[in-house]
Amino acid sequence: MDADVLIIGSGASALQLARHLRPTMNVILLTKSTLQHSNSFLAQGGVAAALGGDDSPSSHYNDTVKAGRLTNASRPLHIMTREAPSVIHDLASIGCAFDKDSLGEFQLGREGAHGQSRIVHGGGDQTGRRLVECLAGVLPPNVTVLENQFVFELLINDQNECFGARSKDAYGKIHTFLSPHTVLAAGGCGQVYACTSNAASAEGDGIALAFEAGAELIDMEYIQFHPTLLYINGQGAGLISEAVRGEGAVLVDETGRRIMKGVHPMEDLAPRHVTAQTIFHYRQKGRPVFLDIRHVPRFHERFPSITALCLKHKVDLKQGLIPVAPGCHFIMGGVKTDDKGRTNVPGLYAVGENACTRVHGASRLASNSLLEGLVFGRRSARFLNSLSSSLPSQQRKKCPPPSVRLHLPERKVIQKRTMEAAGIVRNHKDLHGHKKWLDSFPMSHGFDKGMLTKEQVTVLFLLQTSRLITTAALERKESRGSHFRSDYPEELAEWKDRTILLQSHTKETNDEPHQTLG
Repeated sequence: MDADVLIIGSGASALQLARHLRPTMNVILLTKSTLQHSNSFLAQGGVAAALGGDDSPSSHYNDTVKAGRLTNASRPLHIMTREAPSVIHDLASIGCAFDKDSLGEFQLGREGAHGQSRIVHGGGDQTGRRLVECLAGVLPPNVTVLENQFVFELLINDQNECFGARSKDAYGKIHTFLSPHTVLAAGGCGQVYACTSNAASAEGDGIALAFEAGAELIDMEYIQFHPTLLYINGQGAGLISEAVRGEGAVLVDETGRRIMKGVHPMEDLAPRHVTAQTIFHYRQKGRPVFLDIRHVPRFHERFPSITALCLKHKVDLKQGLIPVAPGCHFIMGGVKTDDKGRTNVPGLYAVGENACTRVHGASRLASNSLLEGLVFGRRSARFLNSLSSSLPSQQRKKCPPPSVRLHLPERKVIQKRTMEAAGIVRNHKDLHGHKKWLDSFPMSHGFDKGMLTKEQVTVLFLLQTSRLITTAALERKESRGSHFRSDYPEELAEWKDRTILLQSHTKETNDEPHQTLG
């Protein structure tokens, strides 16, 4: 099948992009499950935008930079915070049901590290669902959505141009899609960790696909761990939105003592990496941590999804204490792009969580993730609308069949080891040992993955993504934002402006020579 634009993914950034492409374009959107199965759909938090009378895009910008530990890219961040209000008004104009007050104004909430109330929600903690359903409902007729299409390979010609992708459907049949413009919007990589808030589909596909296609990756060491996942029987069981703390909930230990008192000036609304690391240290000592919701008015009405989650796991909300622990939530790094979504590979673009414009820096400010996808999805569409649709050479690089002795670990083993070595607290010994173990398995490219099962390819993608995170975490010898090294616990000035770039045949920091990566 041919398309003017091929979109891989179905979250907010993918749908926003598809909606804004010109109607004369033939657009194909591939999703490996369904439109209702993405991190965007599950998002409990809202969309940040400077809509209040005492707020401004510059204030939003400054809060984002503080949370990102001063490593955010200035130009794309200015674009994102400046365009945020217009994105919200645009979505409201097409029927997105955001929460409003009695005067019909947007009801603005507050979350961690925000200096103002600027979070727009929909249905309390159902913002993602309302957003995705709204965007999916207004897709124009020139957009064809194909569900249950697992993309396992990007098509790259001898000139290193991308001209489409190959996928497998639910029955294992291979499909080839040709397009001069292929956009990765495949979401995050939370499933590489044992404890995560992410959808089951967030397995690092877009990152691994881009890497093996020769795209540059950046900031892969920056993995955000959300402080409050519901913690049941030693496992994360679902997200407890930061908006709960924004409404007055506090974190307490088993004695009822507030654990964030004296840790950070913003206490329970401290930046996520500070809160997550604090809870982690309590858990490491065998001490439970709870979210005390006793002072949150109308909790059941305000947070219906979280209420249902707690009741499902038999948490007695009458007691007002929800057991919590940190879990992998978001990757700030990913496929390096400009503010139009372009990568270094001609014909290949990326938007959403698998992309990295560096707007988030070392730690994402709450409710900036949906915003990023919406802003840059729209900007990428406007750029693509200005281009021609001529297809490049289709002389695909040939790959040999995989070895019959292909040996792969179980995904649970990858997740456990990644959580232990490249999780909330890291050190050289654990990272080095984990990378050595990862390197004992094949890279995800160099052979024809069409001959493998979907599970085998997924495991290869998980291995590849874990390897990239671990490599970057080893390289950054400091602690900054979401990246904490117990052997380098300080934030170092000489590392502030240094970035770690990874590519399929080279690894470099911006002031060190190329080294072979794979």
